[in-house]
Amino acid sequence: MDDPAPATAAPAIDARPADSPPLGFREFVALIAALMALTALGIDSMLPALPAIGESLGVAGANDRQFIITVFLIGFGVAQLVHGPLADRYGRKPVLGIALAAYVVANIVAAFSSSFVLLLVARFVGGTAIAASRVVTVALVRDCYSGRAMARVMSLAFIVFMAAPVIAPTFGQAVLLVGSWRMIFWGIAAVSAAILLWFWIRMPETQHAADRQPFSVGRLGQGWRLTLTDRYSIGYTLASAALMGGLYGFINSIQQIVFDIFKRPDLLVPIFAATAGMMAIANLLNSRMVMKLGTRLISHSALVGLIVLAGTHLAITLAGVENLWSFTILQALMMACFGLSTSNFGAMAMANMGHIAGTASSVQGFITVTAGALLGAFVGQQFNGTTIPLYLGFFVAGLVALAIVFVVERGRLFRPA
Repeated sequence: MDDPAPATAAPAIDARPADSPPLGFREFVALIAALMALTALGIDSMLPALPAIGESLGVAGANDRQFIITVFLIGFGVAQLVHGPLADRYGRKPVLGIALAAYVVANIVAAFSSSFVLLLVARFVGGTAIAASRVVTVALVRDCYSGRAMARVMSLAFIVFMAAPVIAPTFGQAVLLVGSWRMIFWGIAAVSAAILLWFWIRMPETQHAADRQPFSVGRLGQGWRLTLTDRYSIGYTLASAALMGGLYGFINSIQQIVFDIFKRPDLLVPIFAATAGMMAIANLLNSRMVMKLGTRLISHSALVGLIVLAGTHLAITLAGVENLWSFTILQALMMACFGLSTSNFGAMAMANMGHIAGTASSVQGFITVTAGALLGAFVGQQFNGTTIPLYLGFFVAGLVALAIVFVVERGRLFRPA
């Protein structure tokens, strides 16, 4: 079988029938995608506005503007440790509803910020609030689906979710043409409020009453222990964290790469849209292939492809023959491999975690996002007027992820269904 067997330290795997969403399938996937997309909207709409924000708030260093992205991601990662246990204790709906309301408020505060410090504080708070959209939605999907069916749902959600990186920079650029960067935050607040209303009206509670967990230090510690000792959970989480370091390094660097290296600020939005579009296509393909080929064969092959592409791009850059076309094409192909790898890694990491889905999702999300954000910040801060730091980071991240997967699978890579 393609799905991992339960770890010996964990209790018997949840045998409840799954694959039973509380809404129609299409609306369920669309709502999950919209909730997930709020994070991408909060990150990617900032990219065209970074120079304007820096100039308005007196940020001298170009690399310092990256902290607008980094603090959001760190808050997003750290807070997942809180949202997961709360979702296991009080249910998915109230935790996510309150968090979305807090995200609306944080973006309003950011819109009024008169200093860079206050903006960073608002961004950190916004990241901590919207972290619930990652933890609770994964737990919510796991409440209703498992195994390859969960991987299919997540892939379909990612297709809609990936519209956000295409639309968000365009939205940010359009706002700058007619007004201040502050309007971007007002727009995020309005979209978040609309999705909150949709979620609250249409989505019932999905957590089974038998899975409601008392909020206690002992139980929390047990949930963390099970998550961190299950070989597939911790292994694929660490592999995802390594790859996320490359992705966040790209997000931190892309504005400076397009503006400063290629001198084409007008192409930031279409280049970013091209890379995001390839991720969406990859997830569409995954949703159609995963039930037949299995998560391992697809994700392991894509990971090797990512490493080859990163190494090729690094060699082209070192040879001094890189141009805007080679950058865009290779980056887009690499993002496709990234999407095929991480969507399946996430499903495999959650395979044995059905009985503690909220806690497991929070621990996995904390590791993936926080470690990825710190690695991505390091890569971004190495920006030196070339793409060498970015692609060296991607290449090393891919090798580290492959080594982890090799250990997790005990050398048996590319197993088909």
